[in-house]
Amino acid sequence: MNAAFDSRAASYDHGFTGTTIGRLMRQAVWRRCDARFPTGSRVLEMNCGTGEDAVHLGKRGVRVFATDIATSMVEIASQKIAQAEVGNLVTVAQLAWEQLDLLEEGLFDGALSNFGGLNCVAHIESVKQPLAKRLRPGAIALLCVMGPLTPWEWIWYLLRKQPGKAFRRLKPEGTTWSGLRIRYPSIRAIRRAFAPEFRAVRISAIGAILPPPYAERWARRHPAMLKRLDRWERRMETVPPLPWLADHYLLELERVAAVDQFERLKDRKRADPTGE
Repeated sequence: MNAAFDSRAASYDHGFTGTTIGRLMRQAVWRRCDARFPTGSRVLEMNCGTGEDAVHLGKRGVRVFATDIATSMVEIASQKIAQAEVGNLVTVAQLAWEQLDLLEEGLFDGALSNFGGLNCVAHIESVKQPLAKRLRPGAIALLCVMGPLTPWEWIWYLLRKQPGKAFRRLKPEGTTWSGLRIRYPSIRAIRRAFAPEFRAVRISAIGAILPPPYAERWARRHPAMLKRLDRWERRMETVPPLPWLADHYLLELERVAAVDQFERLKDRKRADPTGE
């Protein structure tokens, strides 16, 4: 996995972060980060990539422990943090989701995983406990995940006579990219994987009305239309079924206190005495 993302690190900002569509999608996530992570809070960021989110949070006075599996991503993120002069607030380390149990940094007030990091985790339910142990009760985890149902992608690739790409997210076993298996879990699957330690409090669309990032050439030719689409999406981002039909969905999970977990488990047992 390290090698797959190391090879992409140098071109990532050019191919996504710096694009018109990529900026709009990231700004949508930032609005939720700003709403959930106040100045002075301490946030754990997984799969931080080239550090764009960590720098944004650091400039707002949020303390960030940013991690990524790829050596090159960590190096680029470190450079950005130094250039932005937020090194007193932001720390970067090499760490994979699967290594979260090894982290010894105390408790955090929130967590962030942006743009598909969880899609690369083979067994998502395995990271629930390690993440829960590192978040205070009431903390919010913002998880931006690539979903399985993407009408934009279907239309885009079917018009180009590429049905394999159009419906690749529907494959139960996922798809292969640079030797890495990418899976596309549904919102329901993520919610179930993180319960009962976490409960969903908000779900929004990132790229349902907005076109996908690979439509950048179209976006540059139609800036007024792109702004209109972005405005519509932001107004309707939580309205069903948009989160279920988006390139990414942003799931906001609250870390549930132990007593709340116990009550939720009792309710579930009463509803289903057989435990099935």
